[in-house]
Amino acid sequence: MSTMSVRSVSKNRGRAITFHKFLGIGFLAGGICAATLAADKTGDKPGEKPAAAQNRAEATAESVSQAVQNVFKLAQASVVKVEGVDSTTHTPVVGTGFFIDPDGLIYTCYTEGTEGFVVCYGDKKYPAKLLLGDPRSGMGILKIDARTPFLPIAKSGDLPAATPVLVAGYPMGQPLTPSLGVVASIDAGNTDGTFVTRHIRANVSVKPGQGGAPLLNLKGEVVGMVVSAGDGLGQSCYALPAGAVQKIRSDFDRFGEVRHGWIGLIVDKAEAPAGGSDVVISSMIEDSPAVKSGLKTGDIVLQIGSKKVTAHNDLFDASFFLTAGDEIPIIVLRNGQKITVKVTAAAEDEPPMRLPMNADTPASVGLPLQVPH
Repeated sequence: MSTMSVRSVSKNRGRAITFHKFLGIGFLAGGICAATLAADKTGDKPGEKPAAAQNRAEATAESVSQAVQNVFKLAQASVVKVEGVDSTTHTPVVGTGFFIDPDGLIYTCYTEGTEGFVVCYGDKKYPAKLLLGDPRSGMGILKIDARTPFLPIAKSGDLPAATPVLVAGYPMGQPLTPSLGVVASIDAGNTDGTFVTRHIRANVSVKPGQGGAPLLNLKGEVVGMVVSAGDGLGQSCYALPAGAVQKIRSDFDRFGEVRHGWIGLIVDKAEAPAGGSDVVISSMIEDSPAVKSGLKTGDIVLQIGSKKVTAHNDLFDASFFLTAGDEIPIIVLRNGQKITVKVTAAAEDEPPMRLPMNADTPASVGLPLQVPH
């Protein structure tokens, strides 16, 4: 039996994962189109002369190159360097951010205890107000007093492996730098722990100072925000997906703060999976929203809100997207029948922890990306 939670991070080195509580922009250059990387083979077709095959290969390479350059031009106008001060050590901290509306609103990485934000935009420095800092997601929202270009946020969360992506950020001591790669996978965690929601793992080189950089598709849309290096060498990265970023923004727009919610289910792996799910409710936390909802032990969980559930990892996504006070439809299978139960999520009584990304982070997680200057 395992108690699913988002309040603590457990190590996952062959042991069962145990938790304490579960559920507990329009500035786009015209004419940019994503280049097809995989469909067109560059070898000779039957009856095709070598010169024709070479011309096709050159045209494909030129198309990809032009798309990448166009996306980077967008980034040059909308990506900024973010500076702050660690309130405990009083040392400078630097990272990357990007504008997401014309009124100077910025998404960036957030490390608890950072203050005194300054945004380097063009050849000027602007004092920035911290509107929101969320330790759980590692995301911050800043604002400067200026009219700004901005990057659009992708609406689709569909990012199959090998999707081309670009990171644009400020490595330590360097100007804005592009790094091109592809999506490797959408991961629920790595060998050192479980993420608070699934992250995009991209084979894109990142360096210290690029925490908070946008992960862009070849349409120039933000598909994620870089929050961690994926390895000790900085040859890959993890990004908070755009949907998760927008959940934080939605809470902020509605309430002026993030309202993480929980339900209080304790789940286990079903002995006999049903309805495409192997997640069964084994018990519920006393006085939790789940107890008051009509859910029962033995129910097979099929869906929470808009998130389909087939295995434990799906519950972490569902948990992250809960907002305290919202009524959440939960679909379960009971005695072979699908039943929809509505549960009002309660507020977390303390901020849930997230996968740590500080100087003491294990090498498999990678270099800290928002770092002392």
